Amino acid sequence: MEAQRFDDIRSYFDEEIPEVADRLFNDKRFCTILSSIYPGMPLEKLKEKLLSNKSIGEFQKTIIHPLVRALSDKTTTSLDLSGFKYLDKNQAYTFVTNHRDIILDSAFLDILLIEKGLETFEIAIGDNLLIYPWIKDLVRLNRSFIVKRNLPLRQQLSASLELSSYMHYVINDRNQSIWIAQREGRAKDADDRTQESVLKMLNLGGAGSVSENLASIQIVPVSISYEYDPCDFLKAKEMQQKRDDPMYRKNTADDLLNMKTGLMGFKGRVFYKVSPCISEEILKMGAAGMHKNELLERIAKLIDQRIHVNYHLYPGNYIAADMYDGLDRFSHCYSAKERDHFAEYLKQQLDKIDLKQKDESFLQKRMLEMYANPLKNKLDAESAL
Repeated sequence: MEAQRFDDIRSYFDEEIPEVADRLFNDKRFCTILSSIYPGMPLEKLKEKLLSNKSIGEFQKTIIHPLVRALSDKTTTSLDLSGFKYLDKNQAYTFVTNHRDIILDSAFLDILLIEKGLETFEIAIGDNLLIYPWIKDLVRLNRSFIVKRNLPLRQQLSASLELSSYMHYVINDRNQSIWIAQREGRAKDADDRTQESVLKMLNLGGAGSVSENLASIQIVPVSISYEYDPCDFLKAKEMQQKRDDPMYRKNTADDLLNMKTGLMGFKGRVFYKVSPCISEEILKMGAAGMHKNELLERIAKLIDQRIHVNYHLYPGNYIAADMYDGLDRFSHCYSAKERDHFAEYLKQQLDKIDLKQKDESFLQKRMLEMYANPLKNKLDAESAL
């Protein structure tokens, strides 16, 4: 069976649900968290509910979708998607998005597609986030596949080939869509740029030219716009920590805090916008006979342009740009009340940062950049059209 080649990274099959359920409900950490989500419901009943699903798709629609939708209702004022018209229900795509939240970037898009009557997609997730065995089981049950991080060079090349081959197999052989972020790790300053290394990895699993390989996986850029990023203060804090200590690295506790804050924090309005598939543009670039490196650079810039031009902007984006520059260039885009509200929000978030040598000015600038950069990039993208 072709899929057996990918057993250590692939998502789970329908027939594996009972085995995975047994492992999950024998894990004390998982059971504790589940009991907090469903207080008063016996674990036996919850296990029965899981086992009643005969397929991964059914599990996502009956269990994951209601959970994520309830979370959205609790932590956002709206969650919307546009560009649905560009998607063919019979076509598998590689959704490439900017990276705002560790978990919710893909989770929100997944439920939005379910609500539009589309099939869910497989999700690329870094193994650095699979802190406990139950997390690894749960995400693979939710159509996630594993991206191996921090390997020695030789192993990394082998892992990249395995990953890319799996993605091509999922798209072209199983006709299943995929989600992947445009870069490894979130863009802390919201200056979203596609890493060419991601495109190089995606190319490895194909059998043709670079343009043919990337065109075959049907890349669809998707823009994600948050009115408020609940992790903004944690991202700013990390920037100062890295400034003060170039060797600083987040630990497991930091990752868990970021995941929890991103999940449970208030986000305001959240908007996804889907662009048309860029396969035709990629093939045209390939036909121009440019060098591989130039071709990858051009494709990365095309994805960036599509993401940037489709940002959905909020008053805070304009206010942050004016506060950062000390100007009132965009004052016609917001009211005095909205400016006061954003300034108060910024203060509250800055107050959450607990550093001994807290650099208020540096931290405020970094947070303003997070909200100003989408506006800057959208204006630049529009002027280039």
